[in-house]
Amino acid sequence: MLNKEIEHILARSKEHGWILEPDAKQILKSSGLAVPKFIRAESMEDAVDFARKTGYPVVAKIVSYDVVHKSDIGGVVLGISDDRTLADTFRHFSSVKGFQGVLVEESLAGFELIVGAKIDYQFGPVVLLGIGGTGVEIYRDTQLRMAPLRPEDVASMIKGLKAHQLLEGYRGGEPIDLQKLTRMLLAFSDLVMQIQSHIESIDLNPVMCTADKCVVVDARIMLKR
Repeated sequence: MLNKEIEHILARSKEHGWILEPDAKQILKSSGLAVPKFIRAESMEDAVDFARKTGYPVVAKIVSYDVVHKSDIGGVVLGISDDRTLADTFRHFSSVKGFQGVLVEESLAGFELIVGAKIDYQFGPVVLLGIGGTGVEIYRDTQLRMAPLRPEDVASMIKGLKAHQLLEGYRGGEPIDLQKLTRMLLAFSDLVMQIQSHIESIDLNPVMCTADKCVVVDARIMLKR
């Protein structure tokens, strides 16, 4: 059964066909997935105050139902390191059609993975794991399994990636926390099963993984029309 917060977000987003990223991250967080420290800032003062408390550098993203693909319009600014740059970014974003604030979040690094789900008309919910980031279209290194996932399914997905050795610490490289990745994928699978009647797809790219955490840096949830 969905909690009230998720139900409320789904209801208010339905007419738009997708869920704004701050709301998507709130859904993920309430479902047990790690997300960056973030704020949906509706004023420049709130954005700057959050950045000072969290610590620079930060990332800023446009929040608007008119902008599904933020990178297409320069709606994501990375590595903001001071108040002036953040204020200038806020002013720029505020001129974008449908502006509803700025998502400001801590800046993270790590090995980039992609996690996703879609509702297949024949097979139902399907979960994807792959090498993510900007190289996702180049590497095309992904694994698919039908949901709900079991721990053995996740282990098989990880081992099935061509680049799985990089995750395990190839040639002295630092391995990522595979247990945290496994727990994240199982929690994600549970969420997909809960909201499958409401969604078309979910894209989490990138998911940043290190030796001690796996954090969803970017999230998009598309709803059924």
